[in-house]
Amino acid sequence: MKIAIGTDHRGFILKNIIVTSIDSHEFLDIGCFDDNRCDYPEFAKKVVDVVLSEKADMGILLCGSGIGMAIAANRYKGIFAGLCWSPDVAIAGRQDDNINILVLPADFISPEQAITTVRAWLNATFKGEHYQKRLEMIDSE
Repeated sequence: MKIAIGTDHRGFILKNIIVTSIDSHEFLDIGCFDDNRCDYPEFAKKVVDVVLSEKADMGILLCGSGIGMAIAANRYKGIFAGLCWSPDVAIAGRQDDNINILVLPADFISPEQAITTVRAWLNATFKGEHYQKRLEMIDSE
């Protein structure tokens, strides 16, 4: 599975830890590529574009709180970005809401928590059925 991953400067270090710690999937690093100040919407859009064009199967976004990235990514039809801070939340988000972009709050999660959260999300599967109907309701407007 190919995962697009992007961050602003506040998630730069954690992004690199995730990419080097999870070798069971291929990562497409969208940036940023250093810890100089940058704007999160730019990287949210880049990851969204890669996921929507199917150049990656899913995406991961990081910023300080994760809220800005989630807001920016969820503006696009077909994107279901979920802010997660624990494996349990990530599993629920994948199973019930089919989040195709995992958003992590870099300022509020340890590297160990981030890695276990990413792994849990990657290993979870969407339940479908009435959960799919709900997602279709969201994208129909």
